[in-house]
Amino acid sequence: MTKRHAGPAAGPSQRQLRVAEEVRHALAAVLARGEFRDPDLATARITVTEVRASPDLKHMTAFVSGLGRDLPEAQLRALKRAAPWLRTQVAKAVRLRAAPELHFELDTALDYAMRIDRVMRQPEVARDLVRKDEEGEAE
Repeated sequence: MTKRHAGPAAGPSQRQLRVAEEVRHALAAVLARGEFRDPDLATARITVTEVRASPDLKHMTAFVSGLGRDLPEAQLRALKRAAPWLRTQVAKAVRLRAAPELHFELDTALDYAMRIDRVMRQPEVARDLVRKDEEGEAE
């Protein structure tokens, strides 16, 4: 009997999702403690919204944002500089064969959702949506 592997379109495996969530919790705990020597991170209020794992679990991309505000570019650069130290902290908290290399990206999902909401609330868009709905009812 041969094993069938899902292709890349199948999405992340259960293991990827589980390990990524453990890494997210570990990163969030480290960031909450605020044990940084870097002045850009010393007073930073950073939240880890999501972590995505590569199929081999060797790379993790952490999506971060400021707590209640935008994350300054200086803090994102500081996180990237602190990645080796953060990797060590995550390795202590999450039992894996190899400590994953951490990559940091700004989480823009909330900004995108707010922009879509603003567009949907524009009078011309709302009018078009009502027309489309009326056309659907007439059929």
